[in-house]
Amino acid sequence: MQKYPNTEQMEVKEPKHDGTTMRKALLVINCIILSIGNCGGPLIMRLYFIHGGNRIWFSSWLETSGCPIILLPIACAYMHRSRTADPTSENKLFYLERPLFLAAIVLGIITGLDNYFYCYGLSRFPVSTSSLIVASQLAFTAGFAFLLVKQKFTAYSINAVFLLTIGAGVLALHSSSDRPANEPNREYITGFVMILAASALYGFILPLVELTYKKAKQEISYSLVMEIQLVMCLVATAFCTVGMLINNDFKLVGREAREFELGETKYYLVVISSAIIWQCFFLGGIGVVFCASSLLSGILVLFLLLVTELVAVIFFNETSQAEKGVSLALSLWGFLSYFYGDIKQSKKKKPDLKIEITSSLPPNTVESSV
Repeated sequence: MQKYPNTEQMEVKEPKHDGTTMRKALLVINCIILSIGNCGGPLIMRLYFIHGGNRIWFSSWLETSGCPIILLPIACAYMHRSRTADPTSENKLFYLERPLFLAAIVLGIITGLDNYFYCYGLSRFPVSTSSLIVASQLAFTAGFAFLLVKQKFTAYSINAVFLLTIGAGVLALHSSSDRPANEPNREYITGFVMILAASALYGFILPLVELTYKKAKQEISYSLVMEIQLVMCLVATAFCTVGMLINNDFKLVGREAREFELGETKYYLVVISSAIIWQCFFLGGIGVVFCASSLLSGILVLFLLLVTELVAVIFFNETSQAEKGVSLALSLWGFLSYFYGDIKQSKKKKPDLKIEITSSLPPNTVESSV
């Protein structure tokens, strides 16, 4: 006599998702890192410009020149692997292979160009205005994500992209009152075009990073993400270094420091802080792409820009017109719409998981004799 268990009486236990838990923890950490860089970077760079700094290529160079600090977490990851890995397995400091290395170089060149566009625009516009113009990058991110990585959209995510883009458009149509005194019309328009181009480029970079992860022939770990970021920033820094050499920025930085309104010591403090804080922005951004998607990274960047806009109005005494309020309200509405839709999608997936586990069990059997 052979007896088979009745599946109705079986206790089904879902497998532990240690990998999912770790990814969620990394997502939270990268969101915090991104918050520091996304809010602090534009503010400290605007501080540089309003107190006498005017070197565009130098400020672009600062955005990525702090990349050597990424070697610290890479070294920590290496030491952790040395203690925990199988002694017979090979442990290397760097795992980046040639295809990913070449992809990182291309991403780095685009990043360097994007940095220059952004810094040029920020030198012409207040942070509160430039931040909300940059909000248009979400539309570019969504479009490129659809084309490059076949991003799936829901009614909520489409609504979010639409509202956030309209919010940026409202500001763009009514931003002339933010024009600095004696600002030539040509330079003002050029600054607007530059910062819009920076939005488009960064909206292209995020899906391109996600595509690089998907097409990679080696397993993508967070350590590898940091290595990609290191190469990207080194190449972007080299790109901006060429611009500094052509523009003679290296020769003029010393004089600019002496003439800085806050003093020479605070000038170098601003410069060093800017280099470090911008690394948080870049590492946090591609970290969110690794843990989630390029669209979520774009959504977070935009939401944090709203926080930056409010802080800029408070600390830099920038004007707060009705248009900025409308833009802010539309952007916040779009942000909440996206996450409300994401929560609903997550709730729908849980019942589907239970159905899938149940269907994978053997059919009910009864006691049979041999």
